[in-house]
Formats: sequence, structure tokens, C-alpha cells
Amino acid sequence: MKLMSINVGLPRQVEWHGETVTTAIFKLPVAGVVTVKTLNLEGDCQGDLTVHGGERKAVYAYPIEHYEYWRRELPATDLAWGTFGENFTTEGLLEPDIRIGDRIRVGSAEFLVTQPRMPCFKLGIRFGRDDMVKRFLRSGRTGFYLAVVREGEVATGHSIEIVGRDAHGVTVADIASLYARDRDNDDLLRRAVDVPALPESWKGYLRKRLFEPDE
Repeated sequence: MKLMSINVGLPRQVEWHGETVTTAIFKLPVAGVVTVKTLNLEGDCQGDLTVHGGERKAVYAYPIEHYEYWRRELPATDLAWGTFGENFTTEGLLEPDIRIGDRIRVGSAEFLVTQPRMPCFKLGIRFGRDDMVKRFLRSGRTGFYLAVVREGEVATGHSIEIVGRDAHGVTVADIASLYARDRDNDDLLRRAVDVPALPESWKGYLRKRLFEPDE
């Protein structure tokens, strides 16, 4: 498992459907050693802190393995690393295998897997497509967010090591499936709400689904 690219970006204003929108989804690869802080990477920032960023969404990771799928789906689109707004383009960490609550080490920093990425309309801005959010969710290729457990330094090419596995066994793909497809799996819903690393916003949503299924 390896860190294939580190990508950062600062908020910028773009025009979208006649409105000015502030977004930091445009990430570019950077070389050399990058410092990891509690809330983000050196040189990176989020555009709207009401829905992006924070301790539970400090770093966004996206598997390099998904790029081949998107090259087939979007053959006319230039898909450089960081195109999906990810900070880490990773190799060997896939959503069905990585669990919510797993701890991973990259360089001298450690991270906690917290949740899949549920994109907003700004993903559509990045690709210039109104259908991109639906296509992204339908694909199941969500990537995942990381909280910073220990600050440190990372660099492209560093190995990625899983140093702790969460005992509940709820994967990133499981949570994404509960949102998009597997909406009536009570057993999975119950296990998911017991995972300490899953943010309370997700737990509240899943509890509502569990105890108010007809809502």
C-alpha cells in the first residue's frame, strides 16, 4: 500500500450556473515533504467549513484504482491525480476492505478512517457536469475521510500501513451502501451506530433510519 500523490488547494471563486461559488475542490499534486496538521495538510484548506473539513474530515483519500473506471466513463476528461478533490491518492486501500475506525500510518503521521465521502454539487463544478454527483454515488467509488490522530510529515511514495483494525467490521463501503442502496439492513445499521469513529451526524441519520424506517 502506497501514497501515490499528495494534492492540495486553496479556496477560489468560480462561476456556476450564473452564480459565484467558493470552492477548494481544485487540488493539485505537490512534491516533497508535506506537514500534516489536525485540520488539514500544509497548503490545503476547505472552501465551506459548515459542510467540509473539521477534525473528522481533515484529509480526503481516494484510491488510484478508481481512476481507470472513470477514464472509461469520462473518456474526454483529463483525470490528473487530485481531480476528485482528494488530498491523498492511495494505492491498495479500497472501500470494501478498509473499516470505519481503522488506524493507518503514513510517514510519521497517523490517521483514523471516519466515513465515506458523500459529495455535494461542487463535484459537478469540478467536472463541469450536473450529473456527476449521481454518477459518483452510483459507482460506489466514494473514497474516505481521515481524522488526524498524530500530526507528522508525509511524502509521495511513502508506504501506508494499517496499524489498527476496528473490531466492529463495518467498512467504508458498508456505510456508503446504507446511504445509497442497502437501506433496510437492520443488522448493519445496528453495528454501524456502535462504531465509535463514525461521526455523530452519520449515527443520527442511521438511528433515524433504524427506528423510524417509514419516515
